[in-house]
Amino acid sequence: MESNLDEVVTFKSLGLSQERLAAIEAQGWTHPTPIQQKGIPPAMEGRDVVGVAQTGTGKTGAFMIPSLEKVEPGKGLQVLTLCPTRELAQQVAADARLLSKGTNLRVADVVGGVGYEPQIEALRGGWEIIAATPGRFNDHMSRKNVDLTGLKVLILDEADRMLDMGFRPQIEDVLQRTPRDRQSMLFSATMPNGVHALALRITKDPAWIEATPSGTVADLIDEHVYMVKPAKKPELLVTLLEDPGWDQVLVFSRTKAGADALSARLGRAGVTTDTMHSDRRMQHRVRALDRFATGEVRVLVATDVAQRGLDVEGISHVVNYDVPMDPEDYVHRIGRTGRAGSAGTAVTFVTAGELGYLRSIEHRLGRDLDRTSMDGFDYTGESQAASGKDRPKHPRSAGGLGTRSADDLSEEELQKLLGFSN
Repeated sequence: MESNLDEVVTFKSLGLSQERLAAIEAQGWTHPTPIQQKGIPPAMEGRDVVGVAQTGTGKTGAFMIPSLEKVEPGKGLQVLTLCPTRELAQQVAADARLLSKGTNLRVADVVGGVGYEPQIEALRGGWEIIAATPGRFNDHMSRKNVDLTGLKVLILDEADRMLDMGFRPQIEDVLQRTPRDRQSMLFSATMPNGVHALALRITKDPAWIEATPSGTVADLIDEHVYMVKPAKKPELLVTLLEDPGWDQVLVFSRTKAGADALSARLGRAGVTTDTMHSDRRMQHRVRALDRFATGEVRVLVATDVAQRGLDVEGISHVVNYDVPMDPEDYVHRIGRTGRAGSAGTAVTFVTAGELGYLRSIEHRLGRDLDRTSMDGFDYTGESQAASGKDRPKHPRSAGGLGTRSADDLSEEELQKLLGFSN
């Protein structure tokens, strides 16, 4: 049964328990998001669910609210959510704790990079709800710390990312050990063939729901491209941060060393900042995220470890300090802002050597991104904006470029290509 968005306007109308409604009200949630309106009713009926939804659409509530309604205290592990990253698993667990407030249900996250003992206590103690990364959870299975015989609901969150990261073998191991009569839910930001095939195999007559078209960028995100000389990138970012509207800013660097160097540069400019990448210890990453979420630091500089799973409300701006090489990463990076009905801004710095990456992103989006230039920062040093209508639609076939990459162009050709003139 598909829910009618015009009729379903309150959580109470979804048939939830009083404990769940009280927990939801305590979070200040007044109305279910579209993905929750579409996903909760079939999940409450016991149907399997396949959802296409990005982080920030309320998808955790869509699968966790109905799952919690089926859990019985003291009956062992009953809800298992597998997530691609530690940060996402911890966020899912945190949401589950809030949504189970007022009950005796126990929630734990089982992730790598932290100690085993608390996880062993939760798993052997039969805690009812677990959010885990596939690698660490399988490690516990191999140590015989896990009992899945009473599992009622299995959730794969951000399934596309888990497959991209090579977690298929671990997912298969979990699937083989779970009861056949379990309820299965799979959520993914995109639905490539591999994810689609997995969804069909693990579910039975699922309800297919979608919050936004697969892999699209949120409508509330205002996107800008700044053409900039490589040496001018730090100064340009500092200049943009002088705008008081840049309240909570997530900056993506391509490398860990680059993230550390940029964070130090911002610190010297008086900008409160922290870093988040895989070379930092887990507790440092958690602390950096907490400081950013609470507003203790204004800017979080991160590598792509944060492009998914980072669930922080109120991010005003996302900055691609380095252009992502994979167009899908662009979509996921900028999806950290413009979330849950709030507007956001995404800014991408592009140097001459990164034009090819930019064009790949535009091809993926099916549209051109607005170019912006600033005095002293762009290729020519002139404050001329290159609008979409002034640029050739397909630069690889314009001006005799042929199959040459942006790195092969002269400065004069680059200026012409970008719409700048001397």
